[in-house]
Formats: sequence, structure tokens, C-alpha cells
Amino acid sequence: QVQLVESGGGLVQAGGSLRLSCAASGSIFRFNAMGWYRQAPGKQRELVAAITSGGSTNYADSVKGRFTISRDNAKNTVYLQMNSLKPEDTAVYYCHAYVGVVAVNYWGQGTQVTVSS
Repeated sequence: QVQLVESGGGLVQAGGSLRLSCAASGSIFRFNAMGWYRQAPGKQRELVAAITSGGSTNYADSVKGRFTISRDNAKNTVYLQMNSLKPEDTAVYYCHAYVGVVAVNYWGQGTQVTVSS
């Protein structure tokens, strides 16, 4: 069974930075893509950033230039570096992994990010 464990969330002032980590149980090579989603109160879950097994990345327009997704295959971990944080970035951030051959999605338990103004 795949487990994704997020860490690194917390409270930060606007303009500050946080780095989220997502540690997977086992090799992340089996995932076609991994990424980060977020869900704010009263809103739908949205894609923040994704990275494929080949290293291609994709970002939501709202975070381009501020957030960076990366992966460390040796540590089976995906990161989200978040800079210049804004109050509207406040949400629960979820790690996601996708295995295309069986069309299965995996989710972490979520980590809270709160940005104060």
C-alpha cells in the first residue's frame, strides 16, 4: 500500500517562505506524476504544482514564479518550495501521486499552511 506523508506546513507571515516535503513509501519511480494540491475553506481542491517522472513541471498561474516543485529520487521525496507567500495561499496542502498504468491516485493526509497578513 502506498503511503504519502507530508510535512513542513505551519504559520508564516506574508512574504515568508516554507518548504513542504512529501515522503513516499517505496520508490517514486513507479509514479507517472507527483504533485501538490491545496484546498482552502469553502473552495474546491486545486492543483498547485506537479512533476512527472521525467522531470517536467507544471504550475498553477497563481503560484508561478513563487513556488518550485522538485523531487529527490534517492529519498523518495517530493518538495514544494514556497516563497513570497500571500494570505491567499492559506490552505491545506495535499501530496498526490498518480500511477498511469492502473489509473490510480494516491493522496497524503494534508498539511496546513497559514499565511498571516
